[in-house]
Amino acid sequence: MRYLKDSEDIELFWNAVDSCEGDVYLCSADGTEEFNLKSVLSRYMAIGELSKEHGDEYEIFCSNKADEIKMINFVRELKE
Repeated sequence: MRYLKDSEDIELFWNAVDSCEGDVYLCSADGTEEFNLKSVLSRYMAIGELSKEHGDEYEIFCSNKADEIKMINFVRELKE
């Protein structure tokens, strides 16, 4: 998520999440927090956590391998 630089990137990220067939999770590195990004309520909670000081310590996981590849490609495109 740290590569999301502006509102357009964030909108593209949510579009990528919405295009996934399975669940997409944002998880803290220590495993204490997990947000299902397919849930609108969880999205708001995730945004709150990401805006905190240690927001870059979260990872994205997908329940579907094809979705995982889709999200990896999305992050790669953001870095370019």
